[in-house]
Amino acid sequence: MTADYESFRARLSLTRNDIYAALLQENQDHIRIKKPAVAIKGLGNIVEATLRLAASRGFHAMSLRDLCAESGFSIGGIYAYIKNKDDLIRLIQNYGFLLTHRTLLAAIQNQSPGTGKLQAAICTHLFLSEMMPDWFSFSFMEAKNMPPREKQEAIRAARQIEDIFFDILEEGIAANAFGPVNTRLLASLIKALMQDWYLKRSKYRRQKIDVNAYAQTVCNLLGSYLQSPL
Repeated sequence: MTADYESFRARLSLTRNDIYAALLQENQDHIRIKKPAVAIKGLGNIVEATLRLAASRGFHAMSLRDLCAESGFSIGGIYAYIKNKDDLIRLIQNYGFLLTHRTLLAAIQNQSPGTGKLQAAICTHLFLSEMMPDWFSFSFMEAKNMPPREKQEAIRAARQIEDIFFDILEEGIAANAFGPVNTRLLASLIKALMQDWYLKRSKYRRQKIDVNAYAQTVCNLLGSYLQSPL
């Protein structure tokens, strides 16, 4: 494995402002701020304040007034972006999935089918979760408490991320880079390995395992299973 977390951070081309701009485009029908630069800055403020509050006290324990105090917005300012907490949770989920999905696709787009492509996807997912642990934890922990519509959207979006790994495995088998495996099952197991890192980071910290070592171990494990070291 040649990739490492530090170089990933240095070369990441998709900034958060890019994602906030995409988020604004997806939600422009109900965001009442007309100046894009102002709206993008406000979205960033709301997203980051929400994630801080969710990490410290839990999303469902926080109120919109708590969000006002944390973000510096008035209640009217908040309502220019969202109508209620259901809108807010949808906004936070969309932010993280847009960032993850776009960054993963950018990382693998020029990779040939096989080990390099799988390694790039594994490292990118793990390194992203290291950069924004609050969102990854929020997405996993809050999913079970979401309203039905938001829960289904979150499940669909998570499946899209898992499908990236599924497609890489299918392409690798078709190119004779991997041996035959149950690609759907293995894609699900890869996703579980990704989740173990960002949900149980304290466990690995006690073992003095950093994200580079974890990524290397996951790549080695899958390489052995697929009969092709990554």
